[in-house]
Amino acid sequence: MANRDYRELAAVFAGGAVGTLARSALNTAVVRDAEHWPWSTFTVNIVGAFLLGYFTTRLLERLPASSYRRPLLGTGLCGGLTTFSTMQVETIEMLEHGHWAMAVGYTASSLVVGLLAVHVASALVRRARVRG
Repeated sequence: MANRDYRELAAVFAGGAVGTLARSALNTAVVRDAEHWPWSTFTVNIVGAFLLGYFTTRLLERLPASSYRRPLLGTGLCGGLTTFSTMQVETIEMLEHGHWAMAVGYTASSLVVGLLAVHVASALVRRARVRG
């Protein structure tokens, strides 16, 4: 443990706090029940996937190496913003209430649209002109 970089942990913590607060604010603003599509979770997961694709591609391919950007933005912010576990709970609730089609649609669209968001974000970064 002597090699632990506490600045990296602080970056993850700071990014995670911001991401979690943003998700919490959206969840507070949107009332949800098992009868309706869980827009707040769907939205934060898609936005988080887009941001992760953007940050990862930009940090790895366009910016100089940094010890703290990836933990701050990728692990922290995107990790705090997105919530796979809530998606799973919501899917189970839909199934328990007999909303099989919505549960399948929610799970499938979350995965497909999330992957598409990562792809689009990466493509946008790669398409942008590099100044130099």
